[in-house]
Amino acid sequence: MKLYDFPPAVNAQRVRMFIAEKGLDVPMVEVDVRAGALHEEPCRSMNPFAVVPFLELDDGTCIGESIAICRYLEELHPQDPLMGRDPKERAIVEMWNRRVELDGFMPALHALRNADPVYAGRVLPGTRNDLAQLPEIVGRGKDALAILFDRLDTRLAGSPFIAGERFSVADVTGWFTVQVASRIGVPIPDTCPNAERWRREVADRPSTRV
Repeated sequence: MKLYDFPPAVNAQRVRMFIAEKGLDVPMVEVDVRAGALHEEPCRSMNPFAVVPFLELDDGTCIGESIAICRYLEELHPQDPLMGRDPKERAIVEMWNRRVELDGFMPALHALRNADPVYAGRVLPGTRNDLAQLPEIVGRGKDALAILFDRLDTRLAGSPFIAGERFSVADVTGWFTVQVASRIGVPIPDTCPNAERWRREVADRPSTRV
């Protein structure tokens, strides 16, 4: 089993943090994304979506998508669960991870790709295109983040972590949502002290430094 990785990629970082929290040792292969390796063989056949990370199993099967990779690793190594311990908890973790992903992580990523000149000509991950960067997408992403931070603050007023009493993959997604948000000038606002408390506590975890 090998994880194909590119250290600056946020989704690759998300999987690495999950792996670190689980205490796993997964061999990694760094892909030269900037040189276009994802659009060339063998990467193109291994993962036709042309994004990182993706996991190659010993039988040659390749699994893309960060949460799918995390799910596979969780099934292999259920100890120290990050996706819930029973059906109810797993559903709650999935619910919160999905909400953070849809309401904050993805809007922040799209805002970044439409704001940062380095993404000009490749605003859609895994494609080579000349779509224009749109400031409207940046503005809408910032609006979405403001709403999410407010909702998370309410949630975190009565819960140490996003999905409940235990650190979970929802917190991993939340952490990188905050990181991307900061890159487009959207910190957690002063009106969200509970979310800021959570951010500080997650920042102290060794897994944030992998």
